Amino acid sequence: MDQTATLDRTIARKVAARPIGTVSIHLTINGTPHDLAVEPWTTLLDLVRETLALTGSKKGCDHGQCGACTMLVDGKRINSCLKLAVTLDGSEITTIEGMGSADRLHPLQAAFIERDAFQCGYCTPGQICSAQGLINEGQARSRDDVRELMSGNICRCGAYTNIADAVLDVLGQEKQA
Repeated sequence: MDQTATLDRTIARKVAARPIGTVSIHLTINGTPHDLAVEPWTTLLDLVRETLALTGSKKGCDHGQCGACTMLVDGKRINSCLKLAVTLDGSEITTIEGMGSADRLHPLQAAFIERDAFQCGYCTPGQICSAQGLINEGQARSRDDVRELMSGNICRCGAYTNIADAVLDVLGQEKQA
């Protein structure tokens, strides 16, 4: 192997290993404005969990298949493990921590408790955020609609019937209001 090829490989490794820097973004997360410098490859989930220490949203599959990481971006549900934070500059993010508090539960949180819509609880933050997104979309009118529109959120414990009941309870409350 000649010396030039070895030098080229060494330079290529150094360039590949060098961080390219950060990008400045502004996000409003759970009502609080944040000016952040993030690496371009940082997902919203990793930013929220690792940088802001909001660990309610879970990293399940890290491939957008389970829904445990579901958050609301400008009121719409997304799999935060698939969304790069730099693409959300100026957005309003809601995580499970922004949905209610221990002394004042969000209606979905209260309905999940009332309907026993969780067992291990790992998927629950994503289920609740997804349910709020579903309600915001205004498309669910029946149990079948709820089941179909929530199908991107997996519950390994199988609490689907109770989850649908909880979502339908809140949908019913909104229709009466």
